[in-house]
Amino acid sequence: MTPLPDTIIAAIRQAVGPGLVNLHEPRLRGNASRYVQECIESTFVSSVGKFVDRFEAELAAYTGAGHAVAVVNGTAALHVALLLAGVQADDEVIVPALTFVATANAVRYCGAVPHFADSDERTLGLDPAALRAWLDQIVEPPAGQGCINRRTGRRIRALVPMHTFGHPCDLDGLLALAQDFGLVLVEDAAESLGSSYQDRHTGTFGALGTLSFNGNKIITTGGGGAILTADTDLARRAKHLTTTAKVPHSWEYVHDAIGFNYRLPNLNAALGCAQLEQLPEFLASKRRLYECYQAAFDPLPQVQLVGEPRGCRSNYWLQTLLLDEVVADQRDAILEATNAAGLMTRPAWTLMHQLLPYCDCPRAPLPVAEMLAGRIINLPSSAGLA
Repeated sequence: MTPLPDTIIAAIRQAVGPGLVNLHEPRLRGNASRYVQECIESTFVSSVGKFVDRFEAELAAYTGAGHAVAVVNGTAALHVALLLAGVQADDEVIVPALTFVATANAVRYCGAVPHFADSDERTLGLDPAALRAWLDQIVEPPAGQGCINRRTGRRIRALVPMHTFGHPCDLDGLLALAQDFGLVLVEDAAESLGSSYQDRHTGTFGALGTLSFNGNKIITTGGGGAILTADTDLARRAKHLTTTAKVPHSWEYVHDAIGFNYRLPNLNAALGCAQLEQLPEFLASKRRLYECYQAAFDPLPQVQLVGEPRGCRSNYWLQTLLLDEVVADQRDAILEATNAAGLMTRPAWTLMHQLLPYCDCPRAPLPVAEMLAGRIINLPSSAGLA
C-alpha cells in the first residue's frame, strides 16, 4: 500500500503540475506596472493621491459596503475598527481560537482582552450555537451595550468572527447572538475579499468589517488593509483617526485626538487598483483549482477537501485539506513530505490559547478548534495554478 504522504503528493501534483509550487504568491499583471509608474511620475507616492481615493471608491462599490477606508495593513484596520466599535481597556472581545494571531493582537492593542470561542466544522469559523450555550453559562443578563462576564467581572463588548481561509461564517446565527447579548459585531474579513454570504459580501454585515491586502492575499497592495462600513460617521471617523487625527487646515498642525499613522500610501493603492481589475479572473482561477483538487482527492477516503458552506460563495483563498481523524497523526509527516517535494503546504495556525501571550485569556471549551488544528493542511492555492 502506498504511504499516505506519497498519495497526497501525487494528488497535489495531479492538480498543480510539476516543479516548485508556493503556498500563495501574488499575480501581478494587467495595469500594475503602468499604474505604479504613473504614481511615481506624479510624485504623490505617500498617503495623498488619486489612487487612494480611487481604490477606496472601487472597494466600496465592489463590496457594497457604502464606505471603505484604506490603511497600511489588515491588523491596523481591525485595531481602529474595534476602537470605533467602542472597545475600551479591560473589555473582553470574543474572537475565534482558530485564527491568525493578528485578530487577537488587535484586541490587545485596544487594551482589551481576547475571549476565545470554538469553531464550526462546517464553516471553520465561529460556531454561534456553541458560543450561545457558553455565554448563557457565564454572563449576567445583557444591560445596555454589552454584557458582563460573571467569572471575570469584565464587560464583553464585541464579537469578531473571522472568515477562515475565505469561507463565510454563519452570519445569521452570529448576528442574532450579537443582538441578544448586546455585542457589537466587527467582521475580520481579512481573508475573504470576493466571498459572499447569501449574495452579500462578507465584511458588510457588522457595524464594521476589515480586509487585508498582504502579499499572500487574493489581491495585494504589497501591504495594506481597509475598514468597511455603511455608517458615514464611522467612515469619517476612521479616516480621521488613521490620518493622525489631523484637523484639515492649509498649514496648521492641529490634532484633536490620539490618532494613528495608518493611511495607505498612494503607491500601494495604485497596485491595488490594478489588482481589483484582475479580481474576477483570480476568483475564477481559484474555483477551477478547487475543482481540480476535488477531482484529485475524491478517490482518497482518508481526506476531505473543504468546500464553501451552503448558501455561501467562497473565494477559496487557501485550499484546505481536512484529514480523517484516523490519519490525523500523520499530519506532520504529510507536511514534511510535501514541502520536501517542493509543494509548499502549511498547517492551521497554532490556536490562540496555546500561544504564550494569550494562554491566560478567558476561553470557552474548544473541542472543535482543537480537532481542526490537528487535521488541517493548506494546499498550494495561488491564482493561475488552474
